[in-house]
Amino acid sequence: MMTIMGNNSSKLKGASRKEITHDRIVEVAARAIRRSGYDGTGVADLMKEAGLTHGGFYSHFASREALLAEAADRAGAEAVAASTRIAAAAPPEQALQALVQAYLSQEHFDSIETGCPVSALGSEMPRQAPEVRRAATRRIKEMIDVVARQLPDWGQPGAHEKALMMVATMVGTMLMARAVDDPRLSESFLAAAREKLAPSGN
Repeated sequence: MMTIMGNNSSKLKGASRKEITHDRIVEVAARAIRRSGYDGTGVADLMKEAGLTHGGFYSHFASREALLAEAADRAGAEAVAASTRIAAAAPPEQALQALVQAYLSQEHFDSIETGCPVSALGSEMPRQAPEVRRAATRRIKEMIDVVARQLPDWGQPGAHEKALMMVATMVGTMLMARAVDDPRLSESFLAAAREKLAPSGN
C-alpha cells in the first residue's frame, strides 16, 4: 500500500525487447491511472510518457481497456507487495499497527501516483469495463487478506469481517482526506483513523 514504486528489473531478466516495452507501458499506465484517473488516462499521452509512438500501442494491447486492466493489476500488486513488506519488517505483535500507520501517513497522502490504487481510484471503479474491475477486485481481496493475517485472531470467526472493516476504513479515510481542501481537516481524518485502528499506546 503506501509509496510503492516497484523494481521489475529482476522479473524482466532475459525478457524480449517486446516484453520489456510492454512492461514499461504498463508501469507508466499504473502511475498514470492513480495520478489522473481512468478517464484522464489517454493512450497517446501514455505512449509519449513511455517514450514510444502512439502507433505501436496495438501491437501490445487489444484495446485501451486491456491496458487499463493490466495497469490496475500492476498498481494493486505493488500495493499488496508493499503492505506485505511493511508487515514483515515489524515485530509480529506490531505488524498491524505498522501497516495502518504507513497507510494513513502523510507520506502516503502525498504520494497518490505511487500509492494505493484503491484510495486513488475507488470512486471511479463502478464505471469501468468488467476486465478492469475484475483485476482491481482480485487485488482488493489480496489486500484484505494481508490485513487479516496481521490480526491476533486471524483464522478465528469474525477475523475476516474485522479485516474488511479495517481496509474499508483505511481506504475511505484516505479518500476523504484527499477530497477536502483543508490540510488540518485532512490530517484530522488520518489521525482519528490511526488512533481508532492502531492506537499508539498499544
